[in-house]
Amino acid sequence: MNGVSIGLEQQEKNTTLTIRKHNFFYLFVKRVFDFFVSIVSLVLLSPIFLLIAILIKIDSKGKVFYKHKRIGKNGEYIYLYKFRSMYTDSKERLEKMLENPEIKKEWEENFKLDRDPRITKVGKFLRKTSLDELPQLINILRGDMSIVGPRPVVDDEIEKYGAEKEKFLSVTPGLTGWWACNGRSCTSYEDRKKLELYYVEHRGIYFDLKIIGKTFISVIKRNGAK
Repeated sequence: MNGVSIGLEQQEKNTTLTIRKHNFFYLFVKRVFDFFVSIVSLVLLSPIFLLIAILIKIDSKGKVFYKHKRIGKNGEYIYLYKFRSMYTDSKERLEKMLENPEIKKEWEENFKLDRDPRITKVGKFLRKTSLDELPQLINILRGDMSIVGPRPVVDDEIEKYGAEKEKFLSVTPGLTGWWACNGRSCTSYEDRKKLELYYVEHRGIYFDLKIIGKTFISVIKRNGAK
C-alpha cells in the first residue's frame, strides 16, 4: 500500500510539474507574441490612427482618445484605451435615458444599449468596424492586456460571475476572445459568461490562434459589432 501511495503521489507531482512547464511556455510565447505584434501594428497602423483622429475631431468636440477604468488580471484596475466614439456629455445622456424603465432594464441586463444616442456619427462607424479598439494595442504593449483573452469588465459586471469571479480574473484580459468572435453584442450576458469562462479553462497556443483567425473573419463580416 505504501508503494502504491508513493507512486500515486509521485505521479501527481509529475503531472503538476508538467502543467506548470506548459503554462510557463504558453505564457512566455503569448507575451513575446503580444509584444512584437503590438509594436509592428502600432507602426504600420499609424497613418490610420492619424486619419481616425482627424475624423473624430471634425465630427464632434472632445478628445481623440478615451480611457475607461476596467478590472484586469487578479482584480487589479487598468485603464483601457479606445478612440472616442461618444459625445462628451454621454454620462448626462445616459442618466436621462435610464429614466425610461425599459431602457434601464436593458442596461442593467447587458450593460449596453442597441440604439444608443450617445454615440457620434464617426463613432458608429468605428464601432461597426471595431476600429475604436485599436488604441488597446498600447495596453497590449504595456502588458495590461493580451491580444487574446476575456474582455475586461467594470465593477458592476464582475459581480455577475459570482463564485467563478476569481477564475475569470486569473488570466490577462484581451483585445479579442472566444466571446468576442462568437456573436459579441448579439449574445446575452449569460452566454458571454459561459464563453469567457470556457476560454479560461481551455486556453492554449492553438486555441489563441484559432480565435485570432476567427476574429479576422468576424471583423470582415462585422458579426456582432454594434
